[in-house]
Amino acid sequence: MTRRRWIADEVSGNYAALTGEHADHLIRVLRVRVGQEFDISTGDAVLHWHVVKIENHRVEFELGDEVSAAPSADVTLLLAIFKFDRMEWAIEKCTELGVARIVPVIAHRTDTHLVRASAKRAERWRRIALQAAEQARRATPPEIGGPLKIDQAVGLSGATKIVLAESENQVQLRDVLSSSASEGETLLAIGPEGGWTDAELEQFRTAGWAAASLGPTILRAETAAIAALAITISEQT
Repeated sequence: MTRRRWIADEVSGNYAALTGEHADHLIRVLRVRVGQEFDISTGDAVLHWHVVKIENHRVEFELGDEVSAAPSADVTLLLAIFKFDRMEWAIEKCTELGVARIVPVIAHRTDTHLVRASAKRAERWRRIALQAAEQARRATPPEIGGPLKIDQAVGLSGATKIVLAESENQVQLRDVLSSSASEGETLLAIGPEGGWTDAELEQFRTAGWAAASLGPTILRAETAAIAALAITISEQT
């Protein structure tokens, strides 16, 4: 039977711990007992641990043998902020696929009420990513920072930078990926509901981003994010 994997909140020498709500789930829902064995990620490695102590809001583990862990894909997803329930679903699924970093972006067509709420929403997005990373048996969750304005987002650096655009009807994402000779981080920019504005696409192009399409149909933002990430990872492996 495959052991459950958790990502440690604290690591010190030969010991690690889950704390707060993270530990409460293990204590109250899974009814953990001293001596039970789990795979625990310390950030640097995934190790086989056993439970040595259970306290209120805290579960402690003792170090065991190292186990193999699949690396994250070298992909950063720039995700223009859209309806939170759908965005959370996209974050969960892209985490399961292996994205390394997610950058929320404030686009011209992002609803103003979503912009106002997005800064406080980032912590919830990190919790969702952590839970999805553990479910997918990742060593670490993706990095999720605070929202960036479009001017900041287009200035991010990467070996390959691609903006997905509904207006692009000639170049497919796979074409750009296969023609890129660069190794290193790939940046994918996914627009909001309604897509990027012409001015935003011009900003991307001026900053060296290649425009690409996912095909002739119009996809929801969350569908586009998952499809683009899956295609990109398949090209990297």
